[in-house]
Amino acid sequence: MKVLVVGSGGREHALAWKLLQSDRIQEVICVPGNGGTATLSRCRNLGLTVDDFEGIGRFSTVNNIGLIVVGPEAPLAAGITDYLHAQGLTVFGPTQAGAQIEASKAWAKALMEEAQVPTAEAAVFTQAKAAIEYVTERGAPIVIKADGLAAGKGVTVATTVSEAIEAIEAALGGAFGAAGQQIVIEECLMGQEASVLAITDGKTIRPLLPAQDHKRIGEGDTGANTGGMGAYAPAPIVTTDLMERIEREILQPTLTALQERGIDYRGVLYAGLMITPAGDPKVIEFNCRLGDPETQVVLPLLQTPLHEVMLACANQTLDRLPPLQWHPGAAACVVIAAPGYPGSYSKGVPIRGIAEAEAQGGLVFHAGTRLKEQQLVSDGGRVLNVSAIDQTLAAALQKAYGAINALQFEGMYFRRDIGHHALQAENL
Repeated sequence: MKVLVVGSGGREHALAWKLLQSDRIQEVICVPGNGGTATLSRCRNLGLTVDDFEGIGRFSTVNNIGLIVVGPEAPLAAGITDYLHAQGLTVFGPTQAGAQIEASKAWAKALMEEAQVPTAEAAVFTQAKAAIEYVTERGAPIVIKADGLAAGKGVTVATTVSEAIEAIEAALGGAFGAAGQQIVIEECLMGQEASVLAITDGKTIRPLLPAQDHKRIGEGDTGANTGGMGAYAPAPIVTTDLMERIEREILQPTLTALQERGIDYRGVLYAGLMITPAGDPKVIEFNCRLGDPETQVVLPLLQTPLHEVMLACANQTLDRLPPLQWHPGAAACVVIAAPGYPGSYSKGVPIRGIAEAEAQGGLVFHAGTRLKEQQLVSDGGRVLNVSAIDQTLAAALQKAYGAINALQFEGMYFRRDIGHHALQAENL
């Protein structure tokens, strides 16, 4: 079977890598892919953009593509699944109606309220004056979110009222374009974050291993929010009992609410959670796709062939799929970013040491790279993801950081404290 993967980041490299572990997969085609997918065996990049639905559909039909996997949220929100379904193609990823769960935070809040899913108290605004009055009355800390898709950068956790007002004026003033024409203001939840990515065929829902992402640019979880600076799985904060609660109180009620709205949701339902000091799970936000970099730690631990899982979701046969099998141990991922990220950064910087890093036991997933005259160069803010698997999280992290020592590009930046919450818990 041939599989087409839509996207160009570390998540898509990990998807292609995992799919190719099955001898049932003849070839993976990535649209547009990156420097890493360009060098994978039985994988090639296709010079189309993620929003070229017609081109993707035509190529997939002519080349007998058996499964299309959509990585990023933007094409899902724009209706790529609806378009490809109309061409008679098999897609892993929700329709445009389902993708609203990420594309509009206000829509998602209303759905959670309807489903009685535990989440932060919130209010929606389109006018700065009313929003400023609200935060002045509520006080800080408080969270300001652009309603639409803002590439992971539309959220401000304001520690003062003046910072909140600045975030309101920036969003409603056009800092995030159309994504910020409406904002959601939420209470600031306290605790530890966890990511529970679940797969669903619209009828049945199953969680994958819980992970923990590190959103802040700086060590000790400080500084600006990013798309994610590292992750690990499984996250020990999500115990077996807590996962049962998450399934019962969050995942299943959300799927039921989608069904009641007539939305046939097939793909990933990603719950970004806050585990409060009392041990209760509350939803920070939902995403309609696999997390990045959580994918780079969850997939290396997955033993069940990935294409079987995705086809079961796409064909609504998830209830017949045997329980998912997982490799023992833990996985860690450290993101290597360009200097200046998440602000402005340069591209085209030569990268060296990939083979040496892999020889050290690292799984190097390319996030923002491309081949330029056979030289690998940077092409994004998050440039490389270095993952590793071992029997313990501490050993997996040691292996990942050891592999990073072999990599070289000018100004490369990475956090040195990935997994610190779990490591501290282990040492108590």
